[in-house]
Amino acid sequence: MTLVEQADSSQVEDTATRARDSFHAHFGCPPRWVATAPGRVNLIGEFTDYNDGFVLPIAIERRTAIAAAPNHSHTIVLRSEATGETAIIDSSQPLSPDAQGRWTNYPKGVLAGFLDSGLKPCGLDALICSSVPIGAGLSSSAALEAAMATLLEAASGFKLDPVYKALLCQKAEHAYAGVPCGIMDPFISILARIGQALLLDCRSREPTWLPFADPSVAVLIIDTNVRHKLSGSAYAARRRSCETAAQALGVASLREATIEMLEQGSTSMDDMSVRCARHVIGENDRTLGAAECIRQSNWVEFGRLLDESHASLKHDFAVSCVELDAAVEIAQRIGPEGGVFGCRMTGGGFGGCAVALIETAAQQGIVRDIRANYLDRTGIGATLFLSRPAGGASLVKL
Repeated sequence: MTLVEQADSSQVEDTATRARDSFHAHFGCPPRWVATAPGRVNLIGEFTDYNDGFVLPIAIERRTAIAAAPNHSHTIVLRSEATGETAIIDSSQPLSPDAQGRWTNYPKGVLAGFLDSGLKPCGLDALICSSVPIGAGLSSSAALEAAMATLLEAASGFKLDPVYKALLCQKAEHAYAGVPCGIMDPFISILARIGQALLLDCRSREPTWLPFADPSVAVLIIDTNVRHKLSGSAYAARRRSCETAAQALGVASLREATIEMLEQGSTSMDDMSVRCARHVIGENDRTLGAAECIRQSNWVEFGRLLDESHASLKHDFAVSCVELDAAVEIAQRIGPEGGVFGCRMTGGGFGGCAVALIETAAQQGIVRDIRANYLDRTGIGATLFLSRPAGGASLVKL
């Protein structure tokens, strides 16, 4: 057994196969469809998506799979392997969100989007399983939504435009899960390409695909295995601060703001709004710079931008935590000389994951060092795995 939990194409098949076999065991018949969708790691561009800025994610090789078969009724029966719960949704009745925090809100919100679009899928028995860590900042929610949307396309016999499909999933998260997320997560989960990173302009929704398959470097994901409950409320609070800053600066979004504008207008803003604006303005520049680094295979500069991003997220946006800082500091201390080009927190913060760009040849020593030192500093065991850029949501033939 290696020190790194290496994700690859076999894990895609494993998740789909597990869903198929679990479906058969639970419902007593084979599924007609298995839909899968990936989680994602955002390399850089944090909290810029809902500010009409730039993001640079890749899909990871860990996926959510939903196996399903028609049940000749108006109901959708959803079985969660993770929770052991079964939910029944009657698509012939008006839909409304379940209690806040319930996993059922994600697939229910997607179903509501289909029904609102005039698309009525057949009744389904379905079983959900996933290899995407939940609550780790790797977008397990978008993976579930994208897999559900892909399944409902098959069940309704109508294929959506991919961008419309991403917007439908985003709306589901807003209206049913109560999370005011940006477009990045559903977009990359649905449209991702194998071996490519996505530079996404979140204002125009214009994608720029960047080849990201240099075998000498790898993306290392460090799950701190810490989940602080502040993240949901803090996410909404930071978004409000960004909106306050944009209004004070007289721009439609912080995408249009500059550091010079912020310096001139900061006296009319509260401290948190100033700091949030400073992060977003700088992060947009860093994201565009990182995309250029990928084009030029300039991994040292790419790593420096990752380090700068974490400092900004920690000190200005204030969404890091002790455990994330520990993981990042340990990785950064190894440095380019030891094979770590750079590291930063990724996702909503207050726990979850850090992402590092590392030399592939040095991976075992890097993982050993990070794992041992993180355990020593925090008393918590981290989960580490590599991922190459994976493909987007799809139906799987088994």
